[in-house]
Amino acid sequence: MSNYLLEGSMTDVPAPASRQGIDLRRAPYAALILRVALGVVFMAHAWLKLAVLTLPGTAAFFERLGFPGWTAYPVFALELLGGAALILGWCTRWVAGALIGVVLGAFRVHWGNGWYFAGPDGGWEYLAMLLVGLAAVALLGPGAPSLGAGATLAQAACACHAAASRLPATMSSTARMPKAA
Repeated sequence: MSNYLLEGSMTDVPAPASRQGIDLRRAPYAALILRVALGVVFMAHAWLKLAVLTLPGTAAFFERLGFPGWTAYPVFALELLGGAALILGWCTRWVAGALIGVVLGAFRVHWGNGWYFAGPDGGWEYLAMLLVGLAAVALLGPGAPSLGAGATLAQAACACHAAASRLPATMSSTARMPKAA
């Protein structure tokens, strides 16, 4: 294997510690960016189900799509808790695998609508990207920094609490919650 970033490259600058063109010093941070981005996406989907559709509304929506209504609740929990676990880097590979199952369920709904997500009834291109991202996280692991698979649930909860306590007062949980009508 070449000692350079790209074999046959016109440059004579040696690559950092690498394997097949991958910078092994920066790869953990790429995994971090990917898992945090996916975690935010899944938490946003959970928030939509809770705050906009409501959980009973989500259950009714699932029933219209041919799923049992009760499955809306575990999907919500997986998206919310799985998204948080990805952001924290806790049990990342297992969580990514569980979320792959959620995305495959969504594929069932969107498969017949074609590729383009902005088409009528939404296609499956967005879901394909989520699957690829989750598969990459499942293969790469959490990256750095993370709580890691060895962290207990209590340690994960403490990390969440510590992060939330550093939020500005305008971002407190009560400030973000919509007022009930």
